[in-house]
Amino acid sequence: MRVSEALPMITTQHRHLIWDWNGTLLDDAWLCIRTMNRMLARRNLPDLTAQRYQEIFGFPVIDYYRQLPFDEQRDPFAEVSTEFILGYEDARAECRLRDDALAALQRAAEMGLTQTVISSSKQPYLEAAVEPFGIRHLFAGLYGLDNHHAAGKTAVARRWMAQQSVDPAAALLIGDTLHDLEVAQAIGVDCVLIFSGHQNIQRLQGHGARVIDSLGQLFG
Repeated sequence: MRVSEALPMITTQHRHLIWDWNGTLLDDAWLCIRTMNRMLARRNLPDLTAQRYQEIFGFPVIDYYRQLPFDEQRDPFAEVSTEFILGYEDARAECRLRDDALAALQRAAEMGLTQTVISSSKQPYLEAAVEPFGIRHLFAGLYGLDNHHAAGKTAVARRWMAQQSVDPAAALLIGDTLHDLEVAQAIGVDCVLIFSGHQNIQRLQGHGARVIDSLGQLFG
């Protein structure tokens, strides 16, 4: 399924690629659903289907949790979000990069583009997730949050732009959720979204984003 024909996405003006990690480079939507369903099962609550997950997942994740059948009095967000991240991290090693991720990263490096990861993951978790794949040297930096509650990464992106003195016209943000589009708009850079299973195509395309289904499409 090719969902966009507006190619190439990377143009001669782009010198910096800002990558999201979860879903964009790491194939982990399936693990997020499985982890949540194990939490729901422990409470005798109905499963979360992939379709429903794609309809409601987003940032800040507290809004996503509020659409799940938890009893907020018995299961406050701070506790269930911690339970989720511990379950996710316990199984994270089962995740792999997207099939086209390594080739895309290597091609961008060969083109002389600088590459940075800006993520809503907690910083130590982000670093631990990237390390096993042997790709850390391809990134100028990895930037995450100081907590695991995934409120969003706009502030992180703004700090990075200011610290690096990046010309917005020279940067492209590549993500997989509407929050990535929001971040790109907040810092004034181009954005491309890849369909990864965290949010459905209708949500992504409904906001006018350029959407692809393969990272190879970035290069035309």
